[in-house]
Amino acid sequence: MNNGASATSPHNSFQTHFLDIHEVLPEDEEEEGVIKMEDNKVTSSKKGLQKPIKLRELKRPQRSFNRQVSLETGFSVLGVESKAKDEKKVLRRSGRSFGGFDSANRVGAEARKGDFNIFRTKSTLSKQNSLLPTRKEKEMENQRAEGATGLNQPVNKSVPVGRYFDALRGPELDQVKDSEDILLPKDEIWPFLLRFPINCFGICLGLSSQAVLWRALSTSPATKFLHVTPFINLSLWLLALATLISVSITYLLKCIHYFEAVKREYFHPVRVNFFFAPWVVCMFLAIGLPPMLEPAKLHPAIWCAFMGPYFFLELKIYGQWLSGGKRRLCKVANPSSHLSVVGNFVGAILASKVGWIEAAKFLWSIGFAHYIVVFVTLYQRLPTSEALPKELHPVYSMFIAAPSAASIAWGSIYSEFDGCSRTCFFIALFLYISLVVRINFFTGFRFSVAWWSYTFPMTTASVATIKYAEQVPSVLSKGLALCLSFMSSTMVSVLFVSTLLHALFWKTLFPNDLAIAITKKRLVKEKKPFKKAYDIKRWTKQALTKNNSGDKEFNGENKVV
Repeated sequence: MNNGASATSPHNSFQTHFLDIHEVLPEDEEEEGVIKMEDNKVTSSKKGLQKPIKLRELKRPQRSFNRQVSLETGFSVLGVESKAKDEKKVLRRSGRSFGGFDSANRVGAEARKGDFNIFRTKSTLSKQNSLLPTRKEKEMENQRAEGATGLNQPVNKSVPVGRYFDALRGPELDQVKDSEDILLPKDEIWPFLLRFPINCFGICLGLSSQAVLWRALSTSPATKFLHVTPFINLSLWLLALATLISVSITYLLKCIHYFEAVKREYFHPVRVNFFFAPWVVCMFLAIGLPPMLEPAKLHPAIWCAFMGPYFFLELKIYGQWLSGGKRRLCKVANPSSHLSVVGNFVGAILASKVGWIEAAKFLWSIGFAHYIVVFVTLYQRLPTSEALPKELHPVYSMFIAAPSAASIAWGSIYSEFDGCSRTCFFIALFLYISLVVRINFFTGFRFSVAWWSYTFPMTTASVATIKYAEQVPSVLSKGLALCLSFMSSTMVSVLFVSTLLHALFWKTLFPNDLAIAITKKRLVKEKKPFKKAYDIKRWTKQALTKNNSGDKEFNGENKVV
């Protein structure tokens, strides 16, 4: 009896244990297996042999169930980290990450071309191509859809002015800091129109102001002893006109194809001032017109055509300075801001030539008032203003342009180089000397197109000196006029040769314009993976401590028993 009981007891315990498992996991395959085993009425010994086999069968659905759980958690993680993926989509366009892990995910050169389409005007070409997607585009459709919002947000919306100061460095704010990321790849050559900056109008400023200078040298009584031929003025005027036409057409094409990039240049605190340059160049060309081509009197329509757009643009800029918003003067003031002031004095000179004296006085008053404000703001460097670059550069020659042009304009309005004209001239002369004596401040910088815009202040100071020599004829005044004119012409000649070398031989005149590709917000690398690794370690430690505590309790119970 004891043997029988001992024989049946394991059978009953096994059968009860088997039924419990059957109720917990009601799988179809398991139920069929249980019915077959009950119908065959196998012995307990055979069931004992089948016991480990059945345990394996019971473990299989658990593995599949674990895989299902992992998939569910995986989808939940993907849902939680969707924002992180969007940010990674933006980071893929950076210079640092473009050649890394993302290079394997790109398909052919089409993906690279698509990177530059984010600055296209309305992206009309990409929309047409999206109607007939290729097989490769279909594979990347989900990724592009997820990254579209993250990419368009910093491109289509205006970048805050403080962001330019935070992300960029250099005297012209054209170099991206090492800690920043950009939207376009650094290791590729961008399309030419994207690399063509608004600063190219500085070339026109330098050449057109030289035409005015050589007209003064050939017609002024103070420099009559030089016997300067007027053909130099004619050749420079034609060269400046051809340069203006070519630069204007090229930048107009950029406005048509890459208007988003143009908008970013407009919101740039330095480059926004170069939008005044085309109209200043046109007025310089009208003033420096060769005598052989000049009519008896310029028509007032010329002044209206050139000064009208300039006036409406300065209403916008001066309104931002005055309104006290994010683009107030103390936030965006830089030496290039003088470009938005000099045009008033140049317009006053042209207005006096067409016979509109009152309009000339009006513009002179506006320019002088805003010059004082800009000069004081830049001189003080208010603690509340954005930090300007520490490096001194020829950009500081902009301080000379406004007082020099003001002295010429006052003399042109009142037909006399009187006390007010001389006061402005002496201010410009002092600033000129204070910058020239610091030669080491102008060394150690790479050549860029923006250097051209720093030549016309020197030329304007030379013309003002010639006007002063006419009013106060002396050896000192004439020698000063010749010296400043020689320095100005030499600087323009050196820059002209350097521009030709960089454009034709070295082909480095237009590098990638990184300043327009900064992100709207600073992109910080994700630190979640590190947190996950830390969490895994923490969970592992907790599991080990629980297992150790459970083993200790179990051992203690055994000892008690």
